[in-house]
Amino acid sequence: MMKYLDHVEEFIITFLMGAATLIIFSAIIHRFLAGLPIPGLQDRLIAFNFSWAQELCIYMFVWMAKFGAAYGVRSGIHVGVDVLVNRLPDEWRKKGVLVAIVCGTIFTGIIGTLGATFVWENGMHYAVYTLVGIDVGDVPQGPITPDLEWPTWIIYSAVPLGSYLMCFRFMQVGWRFVRLGELPHHDHAHVDGIEEEILDQPGILHDGTLHKGGSTK
Repeated sequence: MMKYLDHVEEFIITFLMGAATLIIFSAIIHRFLAGLPIPGLQDRLIAFNFSWAQELCIYMFVWMAKFGAAYGVRSGIHVGVDVLVNRLPDEWRKKGVLVAIVCGTIFTGIIGTLGATFVWENGMHYAVYTLVGIDVGDVPQGPITPDLEWPTWIIYSAVPLGSYLMCFRFMQVGWRFVRLGELPHHDHAHVDGIEEEILDQPGILHDGTLHKGGSTK
């Protein structure tokens, strides 16, 4: 189950990053070509409305940042000042790490709850009531975005979803630390797939030693 959640998390981040990059690149090319005095082409490009690109990319980067923060907790890539903690005795160091994890869990849980409340009152309740056929009465429909004209509660949903996922990742890291005494650590010098390709080459042992003639001893 956790493996599927990890894949979904990574897919969302990768998709948002790739799609935002593609949209920004297309918008730049469109703006450049639209400024060229080419008969026929210039009129068509000017008629094509690309004003929504910037707004959409901003929202995509917000979602990417929230889910990326949760991924950072899981993989241990967040920057942390641990000079004081590392100088403590082992018993106090463990307590200090647990306090930090608990604080992170509580903080992200509070942010997620506040975000969920805001999203619900910002138009989600109107959408849910309409979907299930409940009389909305005086419930406000909620604002929409300037260019895309999407309900803003959909955009703001990144806050509770990303925060709750980050809260879950903190609890996951804490449970692993209590059981095994290990924290996730990211090796910035490691590139996925490189080590495996090297080990698969003939003449290289698993310790990385190269032997002449491709033979191993």
